[in-house]
Amino acid sequence: MNRRQTLLALALMPLMANAAGNHGGGHQETTGTAGDPAQVDRTIEVTMSDRMRFDPARIDVKAGQTIRFAVKNTGQQPHEMVIGSLDKLKEHAEKMRRNPGMKHEEPNMLRLDGGETGEVIWHFASPGEVDFACLIPGHLEAGMKGTIDVQPAP
Repeated sequence: MNRRQTLLALALMPLMANAAGNHGGGHQETTGTAGDPAQVDRTIEVTMSDRMRFDPARIDVKAGQTIRFAVKNTGQQPHEMVIGSLDKLKEHAEKMRRNPGMKHEEPNMLRLDGGETGEVIWHFASPGEVDFACLIPGHLEAGMKGTIDVQPAP
């Protein structure tokens, strides 16, 4: 392999890794990082329902905070909470439509069956707007999404 081919292969590696059908890598967002449970600043309760809604659908946090999202599925069918940019969430939802058996193993996402509870602990590093959604086929399209407004630290 010559130098040009080697450089091209190295440049394409992240794209090839992201194209794999495995759900265990490549979906984490630059919207923050997995939070340390010992560093949680506050807990926000979130419910997911069969009305295809999150409550609350708008959440305000401060940059630098680590948030524990205490999530409950009050419905009968499975739902998920996935944190990321809306563009990436839509792209991910399309992948799930093509591969409905995908499993989630990332710290920015949680899937719960009806009646279950769980948590996502996320550290919001910088100000901006971050989205969250349920990516089970048809749920995002039905309006199951929300926004996290990450405000500058005081």
